[in-house]
Amino acid sequence: MKDYYQILGVSHNASSEEIKKAYYKLAHKYHPDKGGDGKKFKEINEAYQVLSDKEKRTQYDRFGRVFEGGTGPGFDFTWTWGKPGFGGFDFRDLGDLSEMIEEIFGSGFPKRKKDLKRGRDVKIILEIPLETTLKNQEKEITLSKMITCSRCQGSGTEPGTKIKECFSCRGTGQVQQIKRTFFGSFTRFAICPECRGEGQRPEKPCNVCKGEGRIKGEEKIKIFIPAGVDTNQIIKVEGKGEAGKRGGRPGGLYVQIFVKPHPTFKRKGDDLYLQVPISFSQAALGDKIEISTLEGKEISLKIPQGTESGKILRISGKGIPHFSGLGKGNLYVELILKTPKKLTKKQKELLERLRKEGI
Repeated sequence: MKDYYQILGVSHNASSEEIKKAYYKLAHKYHPDKGGDGKKFKEINEAYQVLSDKEKRTQYDRFGRVFEGGTGPGFDFTWTWGKPGFGGFDFRDLGDLSEMIEEIFGSGFPKRKKDLKRGRDVKIILEIPLETTLKNQEKEITLSKMITCSRCQGSGTEPGTKIKECFSCRGTGQVQQIKRTFFGSFTRFAICPECRGEGQRPEKPCNVCKGEGRIKGEEKIKIFIPAGVDTNQIIKVEGKGEAGKRGGRPGGLYVQIFVKPHPTFKRKGDDLYLQVPISFSQAALGDKIEISTLEGKEISLKIPQGTESGKILRISGKGIPHFSGLGKGNLYVELILKTPKKLTKKQKELLERLRKEGI
């Protein structure tokens, strides 16, 4: 009696997932088309057919065999996989396993038709200064990409001619192929090589775009950049990617924002940080100074008496606008005590007198 567990290299209490993984690995290793042992490969599949089925596995564990037809020496592996639904088995429902089977044999089922004419998406990086994030703006760029052919207006045909149905696939975009393997012949569906899966071909291709309906060119595009935008945020511009083939939908344009560092202001979220140097007398006695905001406007800032170096003062609403459009962040001013490198004779005398006073 064959030990199906030993054939797959799993324990008798192995889970369904462990059995499937073991089968997947061994099927790849022993498949004849990959230089493996055909007899061993058939034995592996026989074991999997039993252990992957709950009812059959129960019978096998209790009696050492399966009484239902289809798993004994006369088991027709080709017929079972070639006809979905046999014994409730349909490899299209097995997730990763179905991909492995398709890789070996090719799917016997027509695939859903993709949007083969759609243009590619385009992604660019756009650098903007920090101060431009304070308000909405519109920026115009010139983008090099595939654009609609002006001669045929995107149809891909010479003016006065038409698009016709592909003769090879009869408009389906797919052709049927028969693949012969160690276990017999298998039918699969592949993309039609004549129309490349589109199901249609130009009666007479355009002389400029050669039937593509698009050519390499440049387009000026206006991009709306909202206030509060930050580095790595993506702005999508619908329909401004590459033109589609022969009237197909254009792709999208994805603009990744990069906010350039500012020499004075540092951004953290929607808050701004600014360092301002102050003198010893300003820190000790207090003062009122003028500072510049990111907008370039001057505002007054009161320095409290007895301020220590590193003290941070908050100015509400002078940061970056929130991306939601409601409110702004804050401006945080860090006061840094500036120690003079050179002193005049009078300054030295005054500081000496202050030192004597214990200051």
